[in-house]
Amino acid sequence: MHEEYRRFYSHHLGRDIEMLVYGNWGYPILLFPTTMGRYYEYKNFNFIESVRWFVETGKVKLYCVDSIDRDSWYAKHLHPSIRIHNHTVYDRFLCEELVPSIQHECHVGKIGVGGCSFGGFQALNFAFRHPDQVAYLFSMGAAFDIRSFMNGYYDENVYFNNPPDYIPNAHNDHFYQMKIVLGTSAYDFCRPENHRMSDILNQKGIPHWLDVRPWGEHDWPVWREMFPHYLSLIE
Repeated sequence: MHEEYRRFYSHHLGRDIEMLVYGNWGYPILLFPTTMGRYYEYKNFNFIESVRWFVETGKVKLYCVDSIDRDSWYAKHLHPSIRIHNHTVYDRFLCEELVPSIQHECHVGKIGVGGCSFGGFQALNFAFRHPDQVAYLFSMGAAFDIRSFMNGYYDENVYFNNPPDYIPNAHNDHFYQMKIVLGTSAYDFCRPENHRMSDILNQKGIPHWLDVRPWGEHDWPVWREMFPHYLSLIE
């Protein structure tokens, strides 16, 4: 399986962002790491190995991007307004720099996004903020309400990065074109958040699949089982 290490310079962030890319060609999937995870996390937990067939046969090309969680959501030493501002800069890096580069490289109009745990939040938030860039969304074991990170602080940036707040009021035809999977499991402590998000999408008539696995907790064995199944849904 072809693996490539890359450093992508972001003009918005003013620094390099590291990533691992798997595959020579195929439909692009951008993967966000879990809480404060690094770009190599999906390799270390054998998550990439679970979808080796899809990569080696050219069905998909995986882009495992680094996070800046330590400078944004989890930067407890910073005022919440700075934390959320830093995330909005990361979002601009994604939508204006990295994703257009992936679209160009893979000759596609839209990409897929996915992630486990906090990476699932990142994927869903990006998809609904930029639905014109996303065709597939695979969230696994995620929670979606980030107000607890803000210590009571709330502004426009918080609103537009908190999916349970902004999605009910958002309108975009691209929402209805996305293939969306909300993956969770019977003993996942994030399961209620997935039911809540599913209710929000149902109220808006947005097609999606709430996949509740009948076993397993909030952990990698469940996510490694989910991801190959989800990739098999790509047309």
